[in-house]
Amino acid sequence: MTQAVDHAALLPLYAAAGTALLVLIVELAVGRFQIVAGVAGAVATVVCAIAAPDHATTFCNGDLCSWVFSPQAALLTVLFAALTAGVLALSAPALRAGYAPLGEFAFLLTSSMTGGVVVACAGDLITLIVGLETLTLPLYVLVGLRRRRDHPAGSAAAVTFFLISVVSTAVASLGAALLYVATGALHLTELTGGTGRFEHLAAAGAALLVIGFAFKVAAVPLHAWAPPTYDGAPVPVAAYLSTASKLGGVIALAAVVQRLDTGLVVAVLAVLTMTVGNLVALRQNRMVRLLAWSSVAQAGYILAPLALGAAGVEAAFAYAVFFVLLEFVAFGAVTALRGTAVDGGTLDDYRGAGRRATWLGAALVLAFAGLAGLPPGLAGLFAKVTVVDALIEAGWGWLAGVVALNAVIALAYYVRAAALLYTPIRPVGIAIADPELLHRATHPRLPVPAVVTVAVVVAAVAAVVVGFAPQVIFDMLAG
Repeated sequence: MTQAVDHAALLPLYAAAGTALLVLIVELAVGRFQIVAGVAGAVATVVCAIAAPDHATTFCNGDLCSWVFSPQAALLTVLFAALTAGVLALSAPALRAGYAPLGEFAFLLTSSMTGGVVVACAGDLITLIVGLETLTLPLYVLVGLRRRRDHPAGSAAAVTFFLISVVSTAVASLGAALLYVATGALHLTELTGGTGRFEHLAAAGAALLVIGFAFKVAAVPLHAWAPPTYDGAPVPVAAYLSTASKLGGVIALAAVVQRLDTGLVVAVLAVLTMTVGNLVALRQNRMVRLLAWSSVAQAGYILAPLALGAAGVEAAFAYAVFFVLLEFVAFGAVTALRGTAVDGGTLDDYRGAGRRATWLGAALVLAFAGLAGLPPGLAGLFAKVTVVDALIEAGWGWLAGVVALNAVIALAYYVRAAALLYTPIRPVGIAIADPELLHRATHPRLPVPAVVTVAVVVAAVAAVVVGFAPQVIFDMLAG
């Protein structure tokens, strides 16, 4: 039987995979312009996602399709492509300085983008798991990829990430196999909890799937890999891990929990994740570790509406979109403020940074405010209100209370980090009588590459725009 392939539905995938091939060809043939090729390919992927027909499907067996390109998939594809272009921009100064092989870095990152597109459009468990691994596999290498050995934690971080991810993939694959044995279904639209003597087998498969995908979003107690991996990776790679990689895990979890009865398991994971993430973040003195634990807590906020099943998927995706934008702004500002350093440094390294680089300091404060759910970070405020509202409407008021309580706890470390940006630096043991000389000594200008500035500004503007017009995001997710 010949199966027709709808190439229009596959346009975003062709563009994403073509980007990785283009980077490889440019690397082999020219030896430069790899970043330009990667960014151009990411833009082409965005264009194809917008141009592809809505609700297009392919690889179908009757009404069951393995590839479903919906408006929601289009939005997620645009996000993956935009994050890839942004991380390439953030990495450009360090790559040009010879920190890591430029061609290999760009090829691996664009290959990961291809996996993200597959996850966004997956219509069955096999496609979903393969896409998730395509998204994750290149990141094992990117975490430890460097020419200089001046940051030994990178190798340990790469190995930790690899081992944990392999275990999570094995657990998720076992869960998918058990579900298939119990129900005979692989397509997401056909997933059920099983009946009769296979009911318990299907429940075990569903639980294993949730556990396997929970590794990807760093949900407690499956979170231990995230802080050392983020801190050991170059800051732009940590940005991609905290945004695109986590977004892939959220998509996979949402695909399962909205069709299987996993509410109690997800609710427990959500409470543990947001509480542990916030409490441990209070004690951090390194910027990337603080953002990593904050990211763990944010994963708990995303998991909370997923405990409702299909009724909470829209709220979870909306929160994930807002979180991704704000998290990228935070990591982008950290990258710019750290200059040539490839690690995030300690919180004390940012003392007075907002005075030395006004716009970058403002962008970082905007990100902190949004992640905390405070104005002027309206994107984060609307996201938290959306989650709490969805939980209350579904009768899960206790879980909404836990979300609100954790949001209050998180204020402490977000405010502390933001305040340090404007804490004045005084020269120690140096007497400077001239006020102008004192100002120059305490407010040295930071040289920030233009490409990094553009990436941070674009992300900050996007966060502000969606904060003022959140209904646009909701409409696309609902479509």
